Amino acid sequence: MKKDNLYLFTLLAIAMVVFIIGYFSMAYMVKVSTDQFLEIQIESSKREAREFAELVASQLENGTARETVIYNIQKSIEGTNIESGFICMFDWSGIEICHPDPQQIGKKALPNESHVRSIDDEINTEDFYDLLKSKQPQGGIRDFSNSGRSSEIIYLYPVKNSDWIIAAHANIEKIEKQIKELKFNFLLVYLLSSATIVLLSLLIVRFLGSYYEKTFELKNEKLAEEVINLSKLNVDLYNLKDKITIRAEDEDENEDDKEEDEENTRIKNRLLTYSRDKLISIRVDDIAFISTENAVTTITCLDGRRHSSNSSLDELYRSLDPMFFFRANRQHIISAKGIYEILRYGNNQLKIILNPASSNTIIISKNKAADFKKWLDI
Repeated sequence: MKKDNLYLFTLLAIAMVVFIIGYFSMAYMVKVSTDQFLEIQIESSKREAREFAELVASQLENGTARETVIYNIQKSIEGTNIESGFICMFDWSGIEICHPDPQQIGKKALPNESHVRSIDDEINTEDFYDLLKSKQPQGGIRDFSNSGRSSEIIYLYPVKNSDWIIAAHANIEKIEKQIKELKFNFLLVYLLSSATIVLLSLLIVRFLGSYYEKTFELKNEKLAEEVINLSKLNVDLYNLKDKITIRAEDEDENEDDKEEDEENTRIKNRLLTYSRDKLISIRVDDIAFISTENAVTTITCLDGRRHSSNSSLDELYRSLDPMFFFRANRQHIISAKGIYEILRYGNNQLKIILNPASSNTIIISKNKAADFKKWLDI
């Protein structure tokens, strides 16, 4: 249940971040794309108006009759009013001379029907976009009486040596439809890409989560096994200490009557040590551990007293009962009574905590760990 809640919250968090960032990114891209589209529309309309004006002026200069020029222009532009941009021609009085819709020929274009303030004013993409959205006067655009017009003049260019003017129209309905299609495509891509990113992110999170969960489970299982093993070692240590205590009591009771065999004669119950100028005999049962450092062998007793010995660690170990003493490493011989705690250390190694404590850290190597466990389980 906790995992399901975690995945749910992760999904919601990723979805929120992706959709918020994606929304603002989409809005920005729509604005940029719309500006580019309108810029292209304006520039193409201006270019078309100039080219037509130059073509008409050229025909007039070559002596072509005005009626013929008007007829040729009308034939070339007729029916183009369904496109996103088209041109028409009227004279300085505002009378339409050529128009894609023949029914508009002869009608007068009133000043309040035009969105262009003057011939010198040019519309920019921001003004054009505001016109498309709200049809409010912006920049060079002025108010108009007929809000139902399907096209608006966005550029005027005069025909040289004549009273004619070429007007570039923008088909508002057509351009609005194209912009809506553009927005819809961006919205569709935004939703699909966001949903894909969210789902892929969730799958990746679940995959990585499952991978690390398995890894943690394996580590936890291994750690649990090690804890169990350490617990068993400490139990074995307590049992061994009990055996030592029982055996020591039996030896005290039967010390005078016990006959030792050849093996036991090698094992000593006491060791001869010295402290300063005194020779001291200590019981083996009182030893916590034996250590050597800088060629000096020190015997530490359970009560914390320390004594020196002239024998090496090898000589001393041969004279001690292997049931109760273990050669931990080259510098230490430890007694079962002196072990306070056994800890896991490194890779399959063991750390021994003694009481009284040793000045050096005592580590049972990986190679000796099995012998140590076997020694505790005697």
